[in-house]
Amino acid sequence: MNLELLESFGQNFPEDFDSTLDCYSSAVCCQFNRVGTLLAVGCNDGRIVIWDFMTRGVSKIINAHVQPTCAVSWSRNSRKLASASTDNHLAVWDVVSGDSEQRFRFPAPILKLQFNPRDDDSVLVSPMKNAPVLLELSTGIHRSVPTVLSDDEERDMNFVSTFDRRGTHIYSGNGKGRILVINSHNLSIESSFRLTTSTHIAIRSIEFSRRGDLFVVNSGDRVLRVYNHQEVLLCGLNGQPFPIQKLQDQVNRTAWKKAVFSGDGEYIAAGSARQHALYIWDRGIGSLVKILHGTRGELLLDIAWHPVRPIIASISSGVVSIWAQNQVENWSAFAPDFKELEENVEYEERESEFDVEDEDKEIVDNIRDNESDLEVDIITVEPITAFCSSDEEDNTGIDDLLFLPAAPEVEDPEESPYLSLDSSQGTTESEAKRKNSDSEGGGAHRNKKKVRLQDIQLDNSVNDLHPLLVSSTGRSNSLSNIDSTISGKEKKSRDNRGRPSKHKSNGRY
Repeated sequence: MNLELLESFGQNFPEDFDSTLDCYSSAVCCQFNRVGTLLAVGCNDGRIVIWDFMTRGVSKIINAHVQPTCAVSWSRNSRKLASASTDNHLAVWDVVSGDSEQRFRFPAPILKLQFNPRDDDSVLVSPMKNAPVLLELSTGIHRSVPTVLSDDEERDMNFVSTFDRRGTHIYSGNGKGRILVINSHNLSIESSFRLTTSTHIAIRSIEFSRRGDLFVVNSGDRVLRVYNHQEVLLCGLNGQPFPIQKLQDQVNRTAWKKAVFSGDGEYIAAGSARQHALYIWDRGIGSLVKILHGTRGELLLDIAWHPVRPIIASISSGVVSIWAQNQVENWSAFAPDFKELEENVEYEERESEFDVEDEDKEIVDNIRDNESDLEVDIITVEPITAFCSSDEEDNTGIDDLLFLPAAPEVEDPEESPYLSLDSSQGTTESEAKRKNSDSEGGGAHRNKKKVRLQDIQLDNSVNDLHPLLVSSTGRSNSLSNIDSTISGKEKKSRDNRGRPSKHKSNGRY
């Protein structure tokens, strides 16, 4: 499929509900990979379900954590996946094999994690009530990101952080409306500004556009502010950059859970913090163009916009909902002379239509003969332009993981009697016992290398419960309520987890 042909000249945003992705457990968080072919969903039982978004089928299930998976992040080439759980553990996974490469334990709950967009060895971690941490996977060295301009400034314990589009800067916002722009290499503060003169406006999230230098800030005053990255850098310390746009729900004064850019950066979608509703603005004119309503009474947990196509994935009540455009079949786009018939019409066959040699055929020019001699290059791998940004390197996209190979898993395989006879000859009794134990299912897990757990020490860390586990009233959050509504059929499927062949999607194939 030529993805370049998907660029529509009209509206390029979702219009209606399309389908759901049933993970057979409660979904908590989700994220597309860089090219949008794979979707990682973190679940309440600690699993990570990776969906093939082209076929809407389960490609792999990783038994990642014991506690709920609260955050996931793809590496640039989609071959690594980082995940965090509510028990303060962080793990890095090999997507193809499903094995754990590294494990870390933090002294505080992890609210967010993100791979460096241009460096698969660097991960930005946002612990709860602690300064953001820049973690190097190869060495295990971690560095705390600065959060104040001077030692005399009053410190705040609530931080959100993210990389910019190229990974050269880290944007860190606190609970008092101040944003710091930090160099990701030497961790020096290059710029800073406040959203407003008030110090009581907390910054909830910062999201960058996939194309261009724009980013949107979600704050506690229920206003989405769009800034330009280059203008913020030119303002320097204690600058006052003016936001390009201010977006808000002027009727209901809705508080926002999360805001994201579309793949082309022309639209901004924000999810309501009070209900399952998605608001979409046209960034060019700054007007609200669409409101997508989910089931009444549900709370939104996470949203993600597809990197290339006008598709949004949202999570509420443990189910992943897919929002897309209404597709109208138009066969004349593929064959201009195609005619759609309302009823059967008798076909009139031409006299020489099925002859071996058409006597009535006109003389063919030599152009077709020359075209048959052209050589087609099937070896050279060229990057897909629809997946590339404006500053891609020359070798980018060659080693990207677009799809996962599907390997069928056979339940209770029956060994061939001839194979057992041949294999039993020349083996000792101890080797036969070992082969039998491996065939019972323990051999696959026994060959995996055990990963050592590394402890990360942070100064003045506060070990508290994760916000997903405790609500504002001190009682259990909706995660436990969602888990209690799982049917007996879904609980039975958990006993057989790790077998993708059993899982089905009720979406399109």
